[in-house]
Amino acid sequence: MPPVSPPLSFNPAGIELDRRQGLTRQLYEALRQRVLDGRLVSGTRLPATRDLAAALSISRNSVVRAYDQLYAEGFIESRVGDGTYVAQLPMAEKLSTKVSTGLSTGLSTKWANLPEDLDDEVIHSAGLARVKDHHLPQPPLGPPRAFRVGVPAFDLFPFEVWAKLNGAFWRKPDLEQLCYGDPAGDGRLRGLIAAYLRSSRGMQCTAEQIVITSGAQQAISLCAQLLVETGDGVAVENPGYRAAGHAFALAGGRLHGVPVDGEGMDCQVLSTLNDCRVAYVTPSHQYPLGVVMSLARRLELLAWAERSGGWIVEDDYDGEYRYSGAPLSPLAALDRSGRVLYVGTFGKVAFPALRLGYLVLPPSLVQAFTRRRAVDVRHSEVSTQAVMAEFMAAGHFQRHIRRMRRAALSRRNALLAGWPTGLPGVGALPNAAAGLHITVRVDSLAREQALLAQARAVDVEINGLSSYWLAGTRPPPDQHAGLVMGFAAVPEAAIAQALARLRQAWKA
Repeated sequence: MPPVSPPLSFNPAGIELDRRQGLTRQLYEALRQRVLDGRLVSGTRLPATRDLAAALSISRNSVVRAYDQLYAEGFIESRVGDGTYVAQLPMAEKLSTKVSTGLSTGLSTKWANLPEDLDDEVIHSAGLARVKDHHLPQPPLGPPRAFRVGVPAFDLFPFEVWAKLNGAFWRKPDLEQLCYGDPAGDGRLRGLIAAYLRSSRGMQCTAEQIVITSGAQQAISLCAQLLVETGDGVAVENPGYRAAGHAFALAGGRLHGVPVDGEGMDCQVLSTLNDCRVAYVTPSHQYPLGVVMSLARRLELLAWAERSGGWIVEDDYDGEYRYSGAPLSPLAALDRSGRVLYVGTFGKVAFPALRLGYLVLPPSLVQAFTRRRAVDVRHSEVSTQAVMAEFMAAGHFQRHIRRMRRAALSRRNALLAGWPTGLPGVGALPNAAAGLHITVRVDSLAREQALLAQARAVDVEINGLSSYWLAGTRPPPDQHAGLVMGFAAVPEAAIAQALARLRQAWKA
């Protein structure tokens, strides 16, 4: 037994308590901090509860409760007939006094500013190091405004219908649905998605091939985790959806930016990449250039996958929005060798916060994807799946898609009609036949940045095309600059007002 220390002499001024807050918690934290930073060393005898209460002029019950909490957490120990002592703790003087975050002290203090501040001193794995260069930007704050990219007209979503269906689910839930569920997703919803894809996309798929995900981004991330080994080459469209590239890079893939022309990804360039295992494409409406992959290119891409044993991740993020004729059949509908993984989402039809997407997989991959997803999230949130299934079964989904398509077309036309013409260095505005955004070319990076700054000054959101290129792969400045504008986020009146502000700002 260690030698007995005399009772600790407390200077009441040494512990400051705010009478307007919980005294027990303040005393507990003050004593805990002194143990952790070494001011109270192991074996120090603490005052009796009555003596400490008198010294601090607080209730003895407050001291008893603080001691009880410290005892429960192992900071102090009681010796029968001999009082209360600081427990034997290793290296107490070196322990942090801050609440633990599960990260090292250096990493936790820098985590909030990861892109700018993360350095080699706080990196302990290759995976953490890759996050420095491959992370998603903070999304724009506030409600939708012109011309935010990636946002549908969710001001038109039938929230009253959704609320009634959601209320009906929770008023009398099926107890089975409140247990742990199938990691592949709600069986009824998967069946309805399969039926929808068969009728609207010509895809010959079944419910058993579908895995529900938390939005399209999780679907892409699952593909990266299971299809890519460290060092594998991954072909991504350049310019393209950078968030997909980040997912593949974090999985250890080496990104190859493949050029995009008027027919889509250049498959001749793809064929020269001997180490490529995966190709990520947006064939129905390339993001961000907006071109539609030609049938010849689609067949070339499928031939590449079959010949090389590669995989194609097809992101059909806004395939519902085609303004002449029916939506295009996806690559997956042409696939005969089981090499295409189809990514779909409800976020562009309903609203992004729904976080509901899905994968349509070759049958041989379903079990592996289901098992991998279960490790991360066990299964998707149940009520959202059940409500969406009822929403689809009752016919609301198809009606809503038609309404959203009409609204997006009207808002696109408002942008086309009001776009300022004759802007120096700005190309002609294309007549978008699909999707929810338009990209217009600009003759230089300097001109692009000036236009973006002027738009921000008048509270208009526009993305720069230059931000969609892989680092180090940009073509000459006169070929990679441009303006990427979503046109569905706000009604026609708001579009007209934003265009009026832009005309004034840009022509000034």
